[in-house]
Amino acid sequence: MMLDNFKHHSGTIPPSPVAYLNHIRKEMRLIFTFLSSLTSIYLLLIFIRILLTWFNGLNFGKPGEILCVITDPYLGWFRRLGLQVGGFLDLSPIVAMAVLSVLNSVFMRLANFGSVSAGIIFALLLGSLWSAAAFILGFIAVILALRLFAFLTNRNIFSPFWRVIDAISNPIIYKTSKILFPARNVNLKTEIIATLAVFGGIWLFGGIIIRIASLILTRLPI
Repeated sequence: MMLDNFKHHSGTIPPSPVAYLNHIRKEMRLIFTFLSSLTSIYLLLIFIRILLTWFNGLNFGKPGEILCVITDPYLGWFRRLGLQVGGFLDLSPIVAMAVLSVLNSVFMRLANFGSVSAGIIFALLLGSLWSAAAFILGFIAVILALRLFAFLTNRNIFSPFWRVIDAISNPIIYKTSKILFPARNVNLKTEIIATLAVFGGIWLFGGIIIRIASLILTRLPI
């Protein structure tokens, strides 16, 4: 009787709770789709800004200034963490992009499925952190390979390029050798090869462990 009276006076039927919840979910998915698109665009702008830092001598005019205004405050948060290796490599942009990548993945999942578990968030975070770590490990492996090449071919290590390679690789080789060979002295060739094998092994087995851990986390019921 009350429903008939409502139809008579308003001409409409009030939506059921289920229909109302579906409407809310649809609206939330639209919001998360927008946020996902926004973070994707910002991630691209951050990537372009990082590329431009390789060409400090060039003037990119007004577009470059606008890009700096948009991206530098965010990148500045991570630069203050002091994430530098050997005084030459700044890792803060990698961490900044990893954080954005996690947010983007969370927004995409919320847009597609309407929900995300804590396990999935931890899996995404773990995957992004490992991506940054894998990049660093790969970079170190390349530096060590170049150092080994210079040693085997008797390159002039006093040239600017090889001095940079030396400055980055020597502390890594020294610290790794102190752990691997604490009681005996070994030649430089053995130290470089052993250090390269250690970082290669961490990269290989670390990737396997992270994939297994991420799979377990995504299946958690929370």
